Amino acid sequence: MRRVLPVAVALLLMAQTATSAPRSSEPRLAPGQLSGQPSFIQRVEPAVVGIHVEVPPDRPSARTLGAERWGSGVIVDRAGHILTVSYIVTDAQKIAVSLRDGRTLPATLTGIDFESGVGVIRLEGAGSWPSAVLGNSNTVKVGDAAAIVGITEEKRAVVTHGTIRAIQPFTAYWEYLLERAILVAPTNPAFGGSPLVNSQGEVIGITSLRLGDPPHVNLAIPIDLFHPVKEDLFANGRANRPPRPWLGLSAFPGDDGVIIGRVGLVGPARQAGLRPGDVIIRLNGEKVEGLEDFYRKLWRTAIGDDVKLTVRREARFEVITVRPADRYQFTHTRGRH
Repeated sequence: MRRVLPVAVALLLMAQTATSAPRSSEPRLAPGQLSGQPSFIQRVEPAVVGIHVEVPPDRPSARTLGAERWGSGVIVDRAGHILTVSYIVTDAQKIAVSLRDGRTLPATLTGIDFESGVGVIRLEGAGSWPSAVLGNSNTVKVGDAAAIVGITEEKRAVVTHGTIRAIQPFTAYWEYLLERAILVAPTNPAFGGSPLVNSQGEVIGITSLRLGDPPHVNLAIPIDLFHPVKEDLFANGRANRPPRPWLGLSAFPGDDGVIIGRVGLVGPARQAGLRPGDVIIRLNGEKVEGLEDFYRKLWRTAIGDDVKLTVRREARFEVITVRPADRYQFTHTRGRH
């Protein structure tokens, strides 16, 4: 166990670093400059925006994601709704959006869907905004041509032409699982929230992460996870579905269970006394076979019902009772605050 934990902690730190798009100093298309890109990129490019977010430093997400964040997004309708990745806008208090015509305008947090990992903000003020066409990610195949269009912190567009390398499940340490994630290469340096587009210029995904060792791949959230929750996010700030039971911890696969790498500042895990380094062996008496299996067993329980976790802590075993909660109660996902 003592050999495994440092590896898990190191993976946690690397994963947290990967969630924020790095700066790029390469010269790229400046705002208002005529695009030399192919026509399918020109169709989506006017709707791609840069997003600068400020978060109160006392918010839980500021500890892991930072109090100041930069990412990309894409305008999806004439009303000015912008689709991005959730970690850019979680707990946002102040949002400034950089448009391709050189303007910077304020926006308001509209909604977040933690299950898929997307977030929505809306430009303030009247306007008929340039919007992208949303495509169908269910027809995407390995080998298809695709491009990622992102905005750097210097407010320059950067376009990466690539191919779909894989379509597969993705399980992450922050209580997150995608049944069907799209992996794209080569990577875009401004990946966080950047739209993934097909050869018709339709948005087929929202780029979220950079994964693996060099040469890296980008992970994109399929756009078809956004279609069924779009109107709910616009109107209510969250999807109209039962929320997944949430503990508020980070976990990694171990040899005989899952290893807790971090316990959130708020949430059921901290309230129950779970600690970094604990190894979860069983959930309600059922053996935990890995991270994905842990999530699926947890998500079969109900919010508000006690869950018994058999935990190995140092050289002894303990049964710790934890009551999963609705994650949305702990995070600002809509409006100014």
